[in-house]
Amino acid sequence: MVKTTDRSQATRKIPIEGIDMLSLLGPNDQNLRLLETMFDCEAYIRAGEMVVIGEELAVLDMEGTLRRLIALVQTGRSFQASEIGEIVRSVREGEPYSGEVFETTHLYMTEKKKVIKPRGPGQRKYLQMIKKNDIVVGIGPAGTGKTYLAVAAAIDALNKKSVKRIILTRPAVEAGERLGFLPGDMQEKVDPYLRPLYDAFGDMLLPEKFHKYLENGTVEIAPIAFMRGRTLHDAFAILDEAQNTTRLQMKMFLTRLGVNSKAVVTGDKTQIDLPCQDLSGLLQVEEILKGIEGIDFVYFSDADVVRHSLVKDIIHAYQDKVDEEDKD
Repeated sequence: MVKTTDRSQATRKIPIEGIDMLSLLGPNDQNLRLLETMFDCEAYIRAGEMVVIGEELAVLDMEGTLRRLIALVQTGRSFQASEIGEIVRSVREGEPYSGEVFETTHLYMTEKKKVIKPRGPGQRKYLQMIKKNDIVVGIGPAGTGKTYLAVAAAIDALNKKSVKRIILTRPAVEAGERLGFLPGDMQEKVDPYLRPLYDAFGDMLLPEKFHKYLENGTVEIAPIAFMRGRTLHDAFAILDEAQNTTRLQMKMFLTRLGVNSKAVVTGDKTQIDLPCQDLSGLLQVEEILKGIEGIDFVYFSDADVVRHSLVKDIIHAYQDKVDEEDKD
């Protein structure tokens, strides 16, 4: 019950008995201090309750955020500051809460004891479609988790023995530089293009297991040209940076799928580095594969960006510039 102290001030009390306070509040109460700053409210603990004081609407939003965080702690899972920001956003935007923020169906615990879960409706839908369909195409700006979540889903499928191997591939497109002028042999030349895929795996697997998977072929990371002529059985295949595949490359990749295989294609239509945008295989599949059962498209927007908060502003600024130039 909100106790109104004047026309704008309110007090809210939230029961916290039996809650792991370190998980909820963080070291030195840093989570609570963050929430106080975000909502411009004051909060303290008294007699088994969290007392929140401030402007009435802010107090209600802070209460909603705390109740969702408490629900997360009650499941035995921890959270990071970036996840608090996502929960705050969902509360402020009025997204209904019935446990879906912490949907266990789409949670992955890495070997490094890190919980990977969807942040926001865009990512939740993405993981739902990956589970439901054999081919999913994720399209949207940088920083929306398209590749990272696909890798998490692939590792989860491997751990559950739903597949026997994971194939990750990217086009080695010469965006501003030429492969022939880079130092080293062919593997050393293409490794920089594949580095983001290595980074995603490195964030989820212990180094020794990752290297073992690479050595025994359980995980393969290679340029898309290496996919030609193969059939991928019992595999989870991910094509990253698909906007830079040609139409023939895209067709070649999608037709590699064998028995008991799944494919996820990710790309950003605003970052095509091909000499002619019309050559992009991503643009073509968007036109011709919609409506086929077993294939689904998921679209991300700048609202789904989970990188540094400035990334959204940068995306907006570039889009505003493009819109301005289109008008000229």
